[in-house]
Amino acid sequence: MTGERGSEQGSPVRNGAGPGQEGRQPPVIAIVGPTGSGKSDLAVRMALELDGEIINADSMQFYRGMDIGTAKITAEERKGVPHHLLDTLDVTDEASVSDFQRESRAAIADIHRRGRRAILAGGSGLYIRAALDVLEFPGTEPAIRQRLEHDLEVSGLAPLRTRLELVDPVSAARLGDARRVVRALEVHELTGRPFSSFMPVREYFQPAVQIGLEVDRELLRERLAARVHRMVSSGLLDEVRRLDSLGLRRGRTASRALGYAQFLRVLDGEADEEQAAEETIVATRQFARRQLTWFRADPRIHWLDWQDPDLVAKALTLCG
Repeated sequence: MTGERGSEQGSPVRNGAGPGQEGRQPPVIAIVGPTGSGKSDLAVRMALELDGEIINADSMQFYRGMDIGTAKITAEERKGVPHHLLDTLDVTDEASVSDFQRESRAAIADIHRRGRRAILAGGSGLYIRAALDVLEFPGTEPAIRQRLEHDLEVSGLAPLRTRLELVDPVSAARLGDARRVVRALEVHELTGRPFSSFMPVREYFQPAVQIGLEVDRELLRERLAARVHRMVSSGLLDEVRRLDSLGLRRGRTASRALGYAQFLRVLDGEADEEQAAEETIVATRQFARRQLTWFRADPRIHWLDWQDPDLVAKALTLCG
């Protein structure tokens, strides 16, 4: 993901597996679930059993130097298993789902070509779907975007929403924030198609198995709080200070990451570390709930108890 494009931007992508391709490759394995549920650990344990390699699908772990606050898996924790798409972006870059789709699929193809198993691991739902599902991305046109953003600045969001209701009522009912309304209007003007027509369908691009980690929600709440406190004691504020000197605030994606946004306020004198930690805990718990809602909507996911002593064995059975 080398470009600085928005998460819904990119060139048109045609998603065909190609004649006979599906019959020649093993299913891609995806380990999904809420933050803090143990996805990285399970992925490593399965990779060791299956001679596999792991592809990161956590959008904030693309960023170099964002280690403590993203709970990025360490070299020791990887246990020698190759990991792909970690540390690929500077904090000033903007993560792009379309870039991830291209690069994750290239990594999957390369891993399979070498006779190994590809394992996706992460909680960024749209990124998982971009790698696994039939999904195309519309292009972008800066001149159209700039004109729409000017209209937004001059007239506010309401007139843009009214325009969107006329050309794409599905998106108008679903989208709330100004950035995405502008994007939907841009796509319609550029392609002549409603933005909603580009939404993913639940159809795998190539054979896949998704394994979800079923959590005890109260235990997860406690675990997330403890994890944030460990991040703070491990030097999260110093990490944010160092990344701030590298342009963290200019990064539209990285600057909004859980923990980083809150601890930038500490640097600005707007909060102390204790306040920032509590704000991060609340935001992380809310994020975990949204992740569960997203993944629960996909009936293809096989859910396994995150604390089952036979978790690895059961997961391997699902993968054939």
